[in-house]
Amino acid sequence: MKFTIYQNSRIGGRENNQDRIAYSYSRDALLMVLADGMGGHLHGEVAAQLAVQFISETFEKHANPKLKEPQMFFKYAFDNAHRAILSYASNHRLLDTPRTTCVACIVQDDTAYWAHAGDSRLYFFHGSKLVTRTRDHSKLQHMLDSGGISFEQAASYPERNIIYNCLGGFAPPDVELSKKTRIRQGDTFLLCSDGLWNPLADDEILAVVSGYPVIQAVQRLIDQAESRDGEKSDNISAIGMTWSGDTSVSPNLEVSTQTMPLNTFTTQMTGFDSRRDGPEVTDEEIEQAIAEIQKTIEKYSK
Repeated sequence: MKFTIYQNSRIGGRENNQDRIAYSYSRDALLMVLADGMGGHLHGEVAAQLAVQFISETFEKHANPKLKEPQMFFKYAFDNAHRAILSYASNHRLLDTPRTTCVACIVQDDTAYWAHAGDSRLYFFHGSKLVTRTRDHSKLQHMLDSGGISFEQAASYPERNIIYNCLGGFAPPDVELSKKTRIRQGDTFLLCSDGLWNPLADDEILAVVSGYPVIQAVQRLIDQAESRDGEKSDNISAIGMTWSGDTSVSPNLEVSTQTMPLNTFTTQMTGFDSRRDGPEVTDEEIEQAIAEIQKTIEKYSK
């Protein structure tokens, strides 16, 4: 496999960064996953961390060196990440279970598969065309689809942030799966939280992705989203990947897995950072959360 990939997460105007992102690849398969946590003091971060870390570690266990059934992998990984979040909430006797959206993508054999729950999005671009994007599991999207409101009214719709499908909710997530999608050299994927897509229209995102190499495109989109929303900016996170490498960037930024040994993985994941997660979260709380997350993941990975 050859591809160019870049990810970044920014706190925006919030006290805490509740977004989590990761990518992981073996010789023959690539995983990208993003989660946007919901909940108060530390708990939103925990839900997103549990989801991203569980899905990434599950990928490392089953991609040998690629997945047998990517769509079944998504169902298993999302459902068990959901159960792990509920277990964490029960162990801590939380009155309000932490929740998170999640979107993930697998690429192997020149074929892409993706899944999502909530309003974190995946965009798929071919050249200067937006081929498709995921549909949000939100009240706003339902109102748009049913004709209850217009696109012009959507920006000021008072219940635009209500999500009806997520990990950690009262009901198991209704994971929406894509069809098998063949991809070609130069195709680009963008996974992002609502902090990026909310202030930017689809045609604005397309203009940047089609006009710049993927690394610059992700940086520019995050800058634009943060500038547009100013002090009210949400957490902003994105993963961008161009398949078969990006000829417009330096070759040393391209990933080639051809010489990777079997059963080895490279993983890049964001995590807790006391410098970004606000003054109310102490290093001791973060260390305790990390230890409990790992213990919970081990329980549901068996």
